[in-house]
Amino acid sequence: MRLNLFSTILVFVLAAVSQSVLAQTTSPRGGNSYDNKALPVASDVMPSELSGVDIEEKLGETIDLSMPVTNEAGNTVTLGSLFQDNKPVLLSPIYYNCPGLCSFHFNGVIESLQKIDWNPGEKFQVIAFSFDAQETPDLAAKKKINYMKMYNRPGTEGGFHFLTADQSVVDKLMAQVGFRFKWNEKAQEWSHASAAIMISPLGKVTRYLHGVEFNPQDMKFALNETASGKIGNIVDSILLYCYQFDQHQSRYGLQVFRVMQIAGGITVLILAVWLVPVFFRARREKV
Repeated sequence: MRLNLFSTILVFVLAAVSQSVLAQTTSPRGGNSYDNKALPVASDVMPSELSGVDIEEKLGETIDLSMPVTNEAGNTVTLGSLFQDNKPVLLSPIYYNCPGLCSFHFNGVIESLQKIDWNPGEKFQVIAFSFDAQETPDLAAKKKINYMKMYNRPGTEGGFHFLTADQSVVDKLMAQVGFRFKWNEKAQEWSHASAAIMISPLGKVTRYLHGVEFNPQDMKFALNETASGKIGNIVDSILLYCYQFDQHQSRYGLQVFRVMQIAGGITVLILAVWLVPVFFRARREKV
């Protein structure tokens, strides 16, 4: 029984290694690209409408969970009421009337979550937060309906929260997670960046996944890491140990040394399980 367990874990580790190497060599992904083509080199001159628009990672910052927000049902609740023990939170700053980037971003979030076997509400919470203080709960409710149809996993609606808030709360929360945006008068829309922000059950900012496309494996790792490994099984924990987040590429990369450590440890255990009975049987035969 123990041999079967160790063998199963080893197979999972080696399979994950081969999948990761294949993915990294065949499908490179830019953090803010919409396809597999490399983005053109940016000009040294930043357009004025993008000045001051970026995301400053506030890793380790603890957000104020006492802030009042309004959910899609029109009820005012504290932000902390959406945080539950051992359940990480995926926060997406967007605005619901966005004509482009926000839809690409949250579509990417949904598509990634469709490909992992953890359900929102059971393992983690998803918060879409409008940084446009003029938007209403009615609009948030319509967006939730549309995205629940897209996600198409009945029973998970309670794990998704589409929030609005007044200007003071918007300003405070966005400052705490380092999300900078500005109104583009010429285009009559908000200029902003895009990221899925992981927040621990205690409100600590732990990870940023930038862009509009998200590798499901990266999403799962980020959620499990944010929960301190408490929402996955033993295989998830082993795989998380084998991968480390690359700050520059905004994705998790395989750590070969750690894989060798685990494989070596499992090999020793398998040999021990096999050799110990042989040793004791040999001693009995001598007696």
